[in-house]
Amino acid sequence: MDDYQDIALGLADWSPVRATSFREHFATQDDLVRAVHDHEILVIMRERTPFPAELFARLPNLRLLITTGMRNASIDLDAARAHGVTVCGTAGSSAPPTELTWALILGLARHLIPEATALRAGGPWQHTIGLDLRGSTLGLLGLGKIGSQMAAIGRAFGMDVVAWSRNLTADRAAELGVRYAATKEALLAESDIVSIHLVLGDRTRGLIGVPELALMRRTAYLVNTSRAAIVDQAALIEALTEGRIAGAGLDVFDEEPLPADHPLRTLPNVLATPHLGYVTQGNYRTYFQEAVADIEAFLAGAPVRLLT
Repeated sequence: MDDYQDIALGLADWSPVRATSFREHFATQDDLVRAVHDHEILVIMRERTPFPAELFARLPNLRLLITTGMRNASIDLDAARAHGVTVCGTAGSSAPPTELTWALILGLARHLIPEATALRAGGPWQHTIGLDLRGSTLGLLGLGKIGSQMAAIGRAFGMDVVAWSRNLTADRAAELGVRYAATKEALLAESDIVSIHLVLGDRTRGLIGVPELALMRRTAYLVNTSRAAIVDQAALIEALTEGRIAGAGLDVFDEEPLPADHPLRTLPNVLATPHLGYVTQGNYRTYFQEAVADIEAFLAGAPVRLLT
């Protein structure tokens, strides 16, 4: 499903099954059901195609659902159990999203897109002034697997790294050489770059809204490669439009693919990528080769990497 680049079938040996690749995202659930109604096994890419309860009810032939990665908040696992559908996952690496986050940070800090565009178009030579990372404050919302990698790289750049999450302790922050922020408000107020690395859930949905964005410096950047719903998208667009923060680096959106007329495609202070965080050769090989292994194990009666 959602094999945008048409590469899934070439990265693994799918001979245990008759495999079909769907490149285009199905715009409606009706379109999706018509296309896959007779399929017994589906492999979905991250959260590109949600699987709510009503979708399981409309796919009576489905026996096995595989998601890339070992966590997918868009699958109703209770509904899968109720309909007798086995759900399995695959491994994946946290290094690619970490690397992309730093690409966004560096692109924003040094205005790489406007400068490169001006150079190609014969525009002004050297028309922006970059932000020095050394000596700047990097605020991390979340200090888990990706957040801790972000902290190490930030320290290597000579940045002052501060972190907050509801479960983070001062001792854990100290272990990683990071300052502990007692509140998210304190972190937002002092950071030059705020980068989000939290799992989406009831406690993090809408975590950054109008009041939180108002705390950020006008010269600060917000970077989100985690999940779009952690940030109130309307509030973010308003803050960017009015110049209340310097800019944003975004790889995740409320609606994906992002509509062609969406303001986040055109705002001049946004550096956006089309959810590329996990899209690397290594990750894709792992995803699809382990998806085939999941299928073989299921057909042998001993499923692996079970989520249900």
